[in-house]
Amino acid sequence: MRAELKSLPKELANTVAAHLVAAGELIEVDPERAYAHAEAAKRRAARLSLAREALAETAYAAGHYDVALTEFRALRRMTGSPDYLAVLADCERALGRPEAALRLVREGEQSVKDPAMLVELRIVQAGARADSGQQAEALRLLSNEIESPRGVVPKPAQARLRYAYAALLLEQGDLDAAQDWFTASARIDPEGTDALERLDELNGMVLITDFEDDDEDDAEAVPSDDDEDAVESIPEGESEDPEPPSVDEDVADVLSETDAPDEPDDLSTGGPEETES
Repeated sequence: MRAELKSLPKELANTVAAHLVAAGELIEVDPERAYAHAEAAKRRAARLSLAREALAETAYAAGHYDVALTEFRALRRMTGSPDYLAVLADCERALGRPEAALRLVREGEQSVKDPAMLVELRIVQAGARADSGQQAEALRLLSNEIESPRGVVPKPAQARLRYAYAALLLEQGDLDAAQDWFTASARIDPEGTDALERLDELNGMVLITDFEDDDEDDAEAVPSDDDEDAVESIPEGESEDPEPPSVDEDVADVLSETDAPDEPDDLSTGGPEETES
């Protein structure tokens, strides 16, 4: 980022930097404001790939999928990287064009080599199939990817894959299997998805906060029904995936010294053990 910003006048670089840092800090808590900051950065430095990437990612997070699609396409042209294909396909899905999403997935399967990116492509592919009414095929795609991963898949990607499978099972009304796979996702990466929250919801957990008691600020989660229905804490350590059901059923302070001398110095969708193909 510092290297790219050095191509701008110092005052302009500092302004763009401030907007990018704000966008990075806000994207998780207020994506709309993050998007506004990224837009301001792009207006001032449209030729910088980091400004385009910030706008693409914040637009995606805020649900402005048409803008995200345009910016990710521009990034792909600027960088020549195939790593944007999964998010491009997901934007097409969000805009109601599953066939366009599937075309991008087919292209990505030929050019993408990274196992984590291949998982993302498979998740989008399954989603596009479900959007087209092909739920059984969507489940089959995800089940096959879980059972036969293409390469050594990092744990966050493994968790996302199982989460996507659980979500699709839940959409199909298979509550028990969905709980099993949300649990499998949470065991692999407890913080990478909201699987634990989904499990709480499925088990009737409600969040009660006593705002009137100044001495107690902590929120307490309690089960709405019998204690035995409450979700059990997920143990640490290894565990196997459940049996798949039948298919039929602060951004870093990178810009505090934009005029500093060059130094070696970034901006920006099995089981608990890594699986081997």
